[in-house]
Amino acid sequence: MRVCLISRVRPDRLEEYKRRHAAVWPEMLEALRDSGWRNYSLYLSPDGLLVGHLQTEDYDAARAAMAATEVNARWQAEMEQFFVSEGSPDRGFTVLEEVFSLEDQLRTNGLPVRPQPMTTEGAQS
Repeated sequence: MRVCLISRVRPDRLEEYKRRHAAVWPEMLEALRDSGWRNYSLYLSPDGLLVGHLQTEDYDAARAAMAATEVNARWQAEMEQFFVSEGSPDRGFTVLEEVFSLEDQLRTNGLPVRPQPMTTEGAQS
């Protein structure tokens, strides 16, 4: 399953937030990996909008597994200062509904998912 999350970072803390994420603690990286978080990325806009995207077999189970780790409690306590909303950042994310997936629709329509050679069909001579 694919999951997209949003939150908001305080505008005056953007640079420090980026610095902290440039070198996430190795034990936090391992906990995420071992809890079932795959292809996890965060995107930050200049106004503080934070968008996260990940893949996991079971998002609720992956969140629960992370919540059970000691390193996550320490990380969330460190990150709390960066967010507009009060409380633990990992509980402050809003999960967005996925409304379109190119690959899913290609498969549903029996079309190849991998790029195909471009043709000149319809091009003017």
